[in-house]
Amino acid sequence: VQLQAFGGGLVQAGGSLRLSCAASGRLFSRRTMGWFRQAPGKGREFVASIRGTGGSLDYADSVKDRFTISRDNAKNTVYLQMNSLKPEDTAVYYCAASSAFSASNYDYWGQGTLVTVSS
Repeated sequence: VQLQAFGGGLVQAGGSLRLSCAASGRLFSRRTMGWFRQAPGKGREFVASIRGTGGSLDYADSVKDRFTISRDNAKNTVYLQMNSLKPEDTAVYYCAASSAFSASNYDYWGQGTLVTVSS
């Protein structure tokens, strides 16, 4: 499985961006897909996830009510709609995919896309 994330860029505080992550390989619809981020000088943190089976959603408290994760299984793509962006959202955003048979770990990672939010 290969993942390619894109859609990052520079945006002013209060603005919006939509990230996309295109996945290659089989069984995309069965994989849990996640977004993570890493701010300068900090560790990687969970942002949001969407299960393959059932499509249940999970969000970090810091992005709840501002970010929305979704997926299009026909296009093997997962999205992260980011609204009301804040300077503290500045980070490299990574998408990740679980195994098609177990959602317990993220086995595949994309290369990251940089989001910069100016104040």
